[in-house]
Amino acid sequence: MSLSLLTGLKHKLKTVIALSATIMLAFMLSACSQTLQRQTCVALAKEVNYCLAPIPLDETNQIWVRSATQKAAIRVDSSQHELMTQVEIDANGLTLVGLAPLGQALFTLIYDGSTLTSEQSVLLGSEFKAEYLLALIQLIYWPEETVNAHLQGAILISGDCGGSRCRKIYADPSNPTTNINTGTQNDSIVNIEYSHDDPWQAEIALKIPQAKFELTLTPI
Repeated sequence: MSLSLLTGLKHKLKTVIALSATIMLAFMLSACSQTLQRQTCVALAKEVNYCLAPIPLDETNQIWVRSATQKAAIRVDSSQHELMTQVEIDANGLTLVGLAPLGQALFTLIYDGSTLTSEQSVLLGSEFKAEYLLALIQLIYWPEETVNAHLQGAILISGDCGGSRCRKIYADPSNPTTNINTGTQNDSIVNIEYSHDDPWQAEIALKIPQAKFELTLTPI
């Protein structure tokens, strides 16, 4: 057998193996899932909690009805992951779907304003907490007064950060139990920056410095 023919066969074999592995992964993602009831309150820092707020939608306020597709980049310390997300908001509640690069659903979150249900791939493991992801979505998009009404031990402030819209969450100085170890009392717990005045059209960068966590959302 000639060297060129052998090389060609090896290349085809590698292609078949790679394709088989991709198909197997897609099958595993779609076939192995679990449905979980989730908590609706999460910790952002010591003595700082956020409880999920209702959907800001009623018969007179239909601007929240929407469908949005985004690319999400998540960095935790030196680890980075990317996925696609689809957000659907209507009168029945909010649905957030996370998609793998091949289009398979990694997780589906359904929130009706009081109960949060998560259907997720078992490959995500027990460390994946759906309630945290939905809490971050609300910190980014929900009205400031609504977020503050459901924020415990801290306060969210909207403003202008060097020409771009931003939000920051600070420990509540009136809360004696709050102890944020970030150097000074003026340091923010969460930083959110928007590239556009309309948050649904903006690229969004959310950072939690103490947790070395970063989330970037890019509309598609």
